Amino acid sequence: MSTLAPLPQPQSPASPSHVLDNAAWAALTGPHAVFAERVGRAARYRTDVSPFTALADPDDPRAWDDLAALLGPGTVAAVSGVQGAPEGWETVRRGEGVQLVDTALRAEEAPDAVRLGPDDVPEILDLIALTEPGPFLPRTVELGTYLGIRHGGRLIAMAGERLRPPGWTEISAVCTHPDHRGRGLATRLVRAIAAGIRARGDTPFLHASATNVTAIRLYESIGFTPRRRRNFLQVRTPGAAPEQTA
Repeated sequence: MSTLAPLPQPQSPASPSHVLDNAAWAALTGPHAVFAERVGRAARYRTDVSPFTALADPDDPRAWDDLAALLGPGTVAAVSGVQGAPEGWETVRRGEGVQLVDTALRAEEAPDAVRLGPDDVPEILDLIALTEPGPFLPRTVELGTYLGIRHGGRLIAMAGERLRPPGWTEISAVCTHPDHRGRGLATRLVRAIAAGIRARGDTPFLHASATNVTAIRLYESIGFTPRRRRNFLQVRTPGAAPEQTA
Protein backbone atom coordinates (compact mmCIF):
# COMPACT_ATOMS: atom_id res chain seq x y z
CA MET A 1 0.00 0.00 0.00
CA SER A 2 1.17 3.54 -0.78
CA THR A 3 1.61 5.94 2.10
CA LEU A 4 1.87 9.70 1.80
CA ALA A 5 5.24 10.87 3.04
CA PRO A 6 6.62 14.33 3.81
CA LEU A 7 8.89 16.06 1.35
CA PRO A 8 12.61 15.33 1.75
CA GLN A 9 13.38 19.05 2.07
CA PRO A 10 12.48 20.86 5.31
CA GLN A 11 9.90 23.60 5.06
CA SER A 12 10.17 26.99 6.70
CA PRO A 13 7.96 27.23 9.79
CA ALA A 14 6.88 30.66 8.53
CA SER A 15 5.49 29.21 5.29
CA PRO A 16 1.79 28.28 5.53
CA SER A 17 2.15 25.87 2.59
CA HIS A 18 4.71 24.36 0.30
CA VAL A 19 5.20 25.61 -3.26
CA LEU A 20 3.87 22.29 -4.59
CA ASP A 21 0.57 22.87 -2.80
CA ASN A 22 -0.24 25.44 -5.49
CA ALA A 23 2.21 24.43 -8.21
CA ALA A 24 0.32 25.96 -11.15
CA TRP A 25 0.15 29.40 -9.50
CA ALA A 26 3.83 29.21 -8.55
CA ALA A 27 4.74 28.30 -12.13
CA LEU A 28 2.54 30.92 -13.80
CA THR A 29 3.83 33.68 -11.53
CA GLY A 30 7.42 32.39 -11.73
CA PRO A 31 9.36 30.49 -14.41
CA HIS A 32 6.32 30.15 -16.72
CA ALA A 33 5.19 33.79 -16.49
CA VAL A 34 6.02 34.15 -20.19
CA PHE A 35 3.13 31.75 -20.96
CA ALA A 36 0.69 33.39 -18.51
CA GLU A 37 -2.39 35.55 -18.81
CA ARG A 38 -3.40 37.12 -15.50
CA VAL A 39 -6.11 39.17 -13.84
CA GLY A 40 -5.36 40.02 -10.20
CA ARG A 41 -5.43 36.86 -8.12
CA ALA A 42 -6.05 34.51 -11.07
CA ALA A 43 -3.88 33.28 -13.92
CA ARG A 44 -3.98 30.81 -16.77
CA TYR A 45 -1.73 29.44 -19.45
CA ARG A 46 -2.29 30.78 -22.95
CA THR A 47 -5.06 28.72 -24.49
CA ASP A 48 -2.82 26.97 -27.05
CA VAL A 49 -0.23 26.06 -24.41
CA SER A 50 -2.18 24.39 -21.57
CA PRO A 51 -5.75 24.27 -20.25
CA PHE A 52 -4.69 24.86 -16.64
CA THR A 53 -5.65 27.88 -14.58
CA ALA A 54 -4.56 28.88 -11.09
CA LEU A 55 -5.74 30.90 -8.11
CA ALA A 56 -3.49 32.70 -5.66
CA ASP A 57 -5.75 31.43 -2.86
CA PRO A 58 -8.54 28.96 -3.77
CA ASP A 59 -10.37 29.93 -0.56
CA ASP A 60 -10.54 33.61 -1.55
CA PRO A 61 -13.80 34.50 -3.37
CA ARG A 62 -12.03 37.46 -4.95
CA ALA A 63 -9.65 35.08 -6.71
CA TRP A 64 -12.62 33.25 -8.25
CA ASP A 65 -14.06 36.60 -9.35
CA ASP A 66 -10.75 37.43 -11.01
CA LEU A 67 -10.72 34.02 -12.72
CA ALA A 68 -14.22 34.63 -14.07
CA ALA A 69 -13.08 38.00 -15.42
CA LEU A 70 -10.02 36.41 -16.99
CA LEU A 71 -11.91 33.56 -18.68
CA GLY A 72 -15.16 35.25 -19.64
CA PRO A 73 -18.71 33.90 -19.17
CA GLY A 74 -19.60 30.28 -19.94
CA THR A 75 -15.96 29.18 -20.33
CA VAL A 76 -14.76 25.72 -19.31
CA ALA A 77 -11.35 25.54 -17.63
CA ALA A 78 -9.25 23.22 -15.46
CA VAL A 79 -8.46 24.15 -11.86
CA SER A 80 -6.36 22.05 -9.48
CA GLY A 81 -6.03 21.90 -5.73
CA VAL A 82 -9.53 23.15 -4.94
CA GLN A 83 -12.27 21.44 -2.97
CA GLY A 84 -15.08 22.89 -5.05
CA ALA A 85 -16.22 25.86 -7.07
CA PRO A 86 -18.26 28.77 -5.65
CA GLU A 87 -21.97 29.25 -6.15
CA GLY A 88 -22.78 30.13 -9.73
CA TRP A 89 -19.97 28.02 -11.16
CA GLU A 90 -20.69 24.63 -12.75
CA THR A 91 -18.49 21.66 -11.99
CA VAL A 92 -18.25 19.82 -15.29
CA ARG A 93 -15.87 17.11 -14.18
CA ARG A 94 -14.10 16.11 -10.98
CA GLY A 95 -11.07 13.91 -10.48
CA GLU A 96 -8.48 13.06 -7.86
CA GLY A 97 -4.78 12.70 -8.43
CA VAL A 98 -1.72 11.76 -6.42
CA GLN A 99 1.29 14.07 -6.37
CA LEU A 100 4.60 12.21 -6.18
CA VAL A 101 8.10 13.63 -5.64
CA ASP A 102 11.53 12.27 -6.51
CA THR A 103 13.25 10.88 -3.43
CA ALA A 104 15.38 8.03 -4.82
CA LEU A 105 15.09 8.08 -8.62
CA ARG A 106 18.11 6.93 -10.65
CA ALA A 107 18.29 9.62 -13.31
CA GLU A 108 20.26 8.87 -16.47
CA GLU A 109 20.30 9.81 -20.12
CA ALA A 110 18.57 7.66 -22.75
CA PRO A 111 20.88 7.46 -25.79
CA ASP A 112 18.05 6.36 -28.10
CA ALA A 113 15.77 9.26 -27.11
CA VAL A 114 15.36 12.25 -29.41
CA ARG A 115 14.40 15.83 -28.56
CA LEU A 116 10.87 16.66 -29.69
CA GLY A 117 9.88 20.10 -30.93
CA PRO A 118 7.19 22.00 -32.83
CA ASP A 119 7.69 19.96 -36.02
CA ASP A 120 6.81 16.80 -34.07
CA VAL A 121 3.52 18.14 -32.66
CA PRO A 122 1.22 16.30 -35.14
CA GLU A 123 2.81 12.96 -34.19
CA ILE A 124 2.75 13.88 -30.51
CA LEU A 125 -0.96 14.72 -30.64
CA ASP A 126 -1.69 11.40 -32.36
CA LEU A 127 0.13 9.48 -29.62
CA ILE A 128 -1.56 11.54 -26.90
CA ALA A 129 -5.00 10.86 -28.43
CA LEU A 130 -4.25 7.13 -28.49
CA THR A 131 -2.87 6.81 -24.96
CA GLU A 132 -4.62 9.67 -23.07
CA PRO A 133 -1.93 10.57 -20.49
CA GLY A 134 -3.47 14.01 -19.99
CA PRO A 135 -4.11 17.23 -21.90
CA PHE A 136 -1.63 18.29 -24.55
CA LEU A 137 -2.07 21.29 -26.83
CA PRO A 138 -0.18 22.55 -29.90
CA ARG A 139 2.28 24.67 -27.85
CA THR A 140 2.60 22.45 -24.77
CA VAL A 141 5.92 21.27 -26.19
CA GLU A 142 7.31 24.77 -25.47
CA LEU A 143 6.94 24.35 -21.69
CA GLY A 144 10.18 22.38 -21.37
CA THR A 145 12.14 19.43 -22.69
CA TYR A 146 10.20 16.65 -24.40
CA LEU A 147 11.92 13.42 -25.37
CA GLY A 148 10.64 10.61 -27.57
CA ILE A 149 11.63 7.18 -28.78
CA ARG A 150 10.97 6.17 -32.38
CA HIS A 151 10.59 2.75 -33.98
CA GLY A 152 10.67 2.48 -37.74
CA GLY A 153 10.51 6.26 -37.86
CA ARG A 154 7.27 6.37 -35.85
CA LEU A 155 6.97 8.00 -32.41
CA ILE A 156 6.13 5.21 -29.96
CA ALA A 157 6.90 6.71 -26.53
CA MET A 158 7.42 10.12 -24.98
CA ALA A 159 7.72 12.11 -21.77
CA GLY A 160 8.39 15.75 -20.98
CA GLU A 161 8.20 18.72 -18.64
CA ARG A 162 5.03 20.63 -17.76
CA LEU A 163 4.56 22.75 -14.60
CA ARG A 164 7.70 24.45 -13.36
CA PRO A 165 7.29 26.07 -9.94
CA PRO A 166 10.54 27.49 -8.52
CA GLY A 167 12.93 24.67 -7.65
CA TRP A 168 10.73 21.94 -9.10
CA THR A 169 9.74 20.57 -12.52
CA GLU A 170 6.79 18.30 -13.25
CA ILE A 171 7.30 15.27 -15.49
CA SER A 172 4.25 14.81 -17.69
CA ALA A 173 2.87 13.30 -20.92
CA VAL A 174 4.44 9.94 -20.07
CA CYS A 175 3.00 7.50 -22.60
CA THR A 176 3.82 4.49 -24.77
CA HIS A 177 2.05 3.15 -27.84
CA PRO A 178 0.05 0.04 -26.85
CA ASP A 179 2.01 -2.11 -29.33
CA HIS A 180 5.28 -1.31 -27.57
CA ARG A 181 4.42 -1.51 -23.87
CA GLY A 182 6.26 -3.79 -21.48
CA ARG A 183 9.72 -2.79 -22.75
CA GLY A 184 10.48 -0.16 -20.11
CA LEU A 185 10.37 2.74 -22.58
CA ALA A 186 8.42 5.04 -20.27
CA THR A 187 10.80 4.40 -17.38
CA ARG A 188 13.82 5.18 -19.57
CA LEU A 189 12.25 8.44 -20.69
CA VAL A 190 11.28 9.46 -17.14
CA ARG A 191 14.85 8.84 -15.99
CA ALA A 192 16.20 10.88 -18.92
CA ILE A 193 13.84 13.81 -18.34
CA ALA A 194 14.72 13.70 -14.64
CA ALA A 195 18.42 13.86 -15.50
CA GLY A 196 17.89 17.15 -17.31
CA ILE A 197 15.75 18.53 -14.49
CA ARG A 198 18.36 17.71 -11.87
CA ALA A 199 21.15 19.14 -14.05
CA ARG A 200 19.64 22.62 -13.69
CA GLY A 201 19.14 22.20 -9.94
CA ASP A 202 15.41 21.37 -9.86
CA THR A 203 13.71 18.36 -8.27
CA PRO A 204 11.34 16.22 -10.38
CA PHE A 205 7.73 15.61 -9.37
CA LEU A 206 4.69 14.28 -11.17
CA HIS A 207 1.00 13.51 -10.89
CA ALA A 208 -0.97 10.35 -11.52
CA SER A 209 -4.68 9.66 -11.36
CA ALA A 210 -5.58 8.26 -7.95
CA THR A 211 -7.35 5.38 -9.72
CA ASN A 212 -4.29 4.47 -11.81
CA VAL A 213 -2.78 2.13 -9.23
CA THR A 214 -0.49 0.54 -11.82
CA ALA A 215 1.18 3.86 -12.69
CA ILE A 216 1.52 4.88 -9.04
CA ARG A 217 3.21 1.57 -8.18
CA LEU A 218 5.56 1.95 -11.15
CA TYR A 219 6.58 5.44 -10.08
CA GLU A 220 7.13 4.28 -6.51
CA SER A 221 9.25 1.37 -7.72
CA ILE A 222 11.66 3.69 -9.55
CA GLY A 223 12.10 6.19 -6.73
CA PHE A 224 9.10 8.51 -6.42
CA THR A 225 7.28 8.97 -3.12
CA PRO A 226 3.58 9.94 -2.90
CA ARG A 227 3.29 13.32 -1.22
CA ARG A 228 -0.38 14.21 -1.18
CA ARG A 229 -3.68 13.81 -2.99
CA ARG A 230 -4.90 16.62 -5.27
CA ASN A 231 -8.36 17.48 -6.56
CA PHE A 232 -8.69 18.37 -10.23
CA LEU A 233 -11.83 20.16 -11.37
CA GLN A 234 -13.12 21.11 -14.78
CA VAL A 235 -15.41 24.07 -14.20
CA ARG A 236 -17.58 26.43 -16.21
CA THR A 237 -17.63 30.13 -15.36
CA PRO A 238 -20.95 31.81 -14.49
CA GLY A 239 -23.03 33.27 -17.30
CA ALA A 240 -23.72 32.25 -20.86
CA ALA A 241 -20.98 32.07 -23.44
CA PRO A 242 -21.26 34.62 -26.27
CA GLU A 243 -23.05 33.30 -29.33
CA GLN A 244 -20.79 32.33 -32.20
CA THR A 245 -21.28 34.28 -35.39
CA ALA A 246 -20.89 32.73 -38.80
